[in-house]
Amino acid sequence: MADQPDQPFSLSAALRAQMVEQLTDLYGPERGAESFRRLQHLLEQHAGRRAVAAAPHRPALSEHISQADAVLTTYGDQVRAPEVAPLHSLANVLERYFAGLISTVHLLPFYPATADDGFAVVDHSQVDPALGTWDDVTAVGQHFRLMFDIVLSRVAVDSAWFQGFLRGEAPYTDYFIVADPATDLSQVVHLDERPLLTPFETATGTQYVWTTFGPDQVDLNYANPDLLPAMIERLLLYVERGATILRLTDIAFLWKEPGTSCMHLPQSHRILQLVRSVLDAVASEVLLLVDTPGTPAERSSFIGNGTNEAQLIAQSSLAPLVLQSFAEGNAQPLTEWATGLEPATEGTTCLNFLDAPDGIDIQVAEELLSAEAIESLAARTLAHGGHVTYRTNPDGTQRISTLNITCFDAFSNPHIVESPTTGMTRFMTAQAMMLAPAGVPGIYIQSLVGSHNDHAGVAAMGVSRVSTGRSGRRRRWRDG
Repeated sequence: MADQPDQPFSLSAALRAQMVEQLTDLYGPERGAESFRRLQHLLEQHAGRRAVAAAPHRPALSEHISQADAVLTTYGDQVRAPEVAPLHSLANVLERYFAGLISTVHLLPFYPATADDGFAVVDHSQVDPALGTWDDVTAVGQHFRLMFDIVLSRVAVDSAWFQGFLRGEAPYTDYFIVADPATDLSQVVHLDERPLLTPFETATGTQYVWTTFGPDQVDLNYANPDLLPAMIERLLLYVERGATILRLTDIAFLWKEPGTSCMHLPQSHRILQLVRSVLDAVASEVLLLVDTPGTPAERSSFIGNGTNEAQLIAQSSLAPLVLQSFAEGNAQPLTEWATGLEPATEGTTCLNFLDAPDGIDIQVAEELLSAEAIESLAARTLAHGGHVTYRTNPDGTQRISTLNITCFDAFSNPHIVESPTTGMTRFMTAQAMMLAPAGVPGIYIQSLVGSHNDHAGVAAMGVSRVSTGRSGRRRRWRDG
């Protein structure tokens, strides 16, 4: 633990005014002031534990990110050794093989969870015992910077917060969103084919709770001013545990307004601005990465003016464009996109990647590729042994959402026998295109080892994510 600061921590007048304004915009003067008092107390506690200066230096992005950086993304259980915690095995392998080659390790959700590959979080403050302990996470961070996911929008049904809600216990009764099932929610975007509202039996009878991400995950109610400080407390814990980048995957879904899509609402930006203010106050070295669904313009909006929201934006458009170029032998859409890229706002940059646990996000390509090209990529995915997931439009129709396939199999058909060097050359050429654009390259561990589709994992987990590589020993790097 750091030594105590020489002077008691106090917010600068500018940051204090900024936070009060942000909370007032969200909750009004009286409730916003009370939320600020709670938040200020959390910041003082955190600052004392980390010896934060009263007037922190806001470092330039170049002090943290350069052309030498690369991010490796992995789940905590994708490296295994007998009788050793998976996170400890991961630390050993990374130190042995990748020290000096990558700068940051992105640990996908390693918290106790019930579903959604770790994103259905039961307890944001703990490490899943099946993966290891906080000491094992610290071991990974001894030689690499750490990126953690902070799941702001929802918690698992099994979480203590929601179980308290079911029992009618304060403060949890107002932590979740209850709606009349007769409410017109047809405009709301939700990421599951089942109804948006899920009935639960509570101490006061049946209540219909908002479940954007499926019935095993419940949305948090950010209209309640008590909730935001509670989530900020979790964020500060991650900072104390060594995170230097925090990835926000669901920031676009935070605020709910019936009659809208409930995506990319101004209040979600305001919450992100508050998070940035908090970090500027007590952990200005920590960067924010936004990786959220939406059009390129919607996603890029989360950098704000370059100083008040995220410093990093996930460049999701690159993957479908590079794949289309290889599939059709035509790089025109990729070239047009790259030519039209605006210079990054000063103080911000992109995380470029071709591969992710969920596969290839195709929604981001709807403005960039023709409908025929998207259908062709979906057919190619199916032919190569992958899966295609769809999203339901407000009018009940469906459109392609994600190509669930490993990066290697997306570029080479595993059902066709060809020279091993041909597939490898094709794959490495695609990876080189990922390394070329301005920004930080992000490499998923399954691409690092050239994994094929994980059909055993699909059968075991009951999901279509053949790209995660989380089930079946052949999908894991065996340490020793």
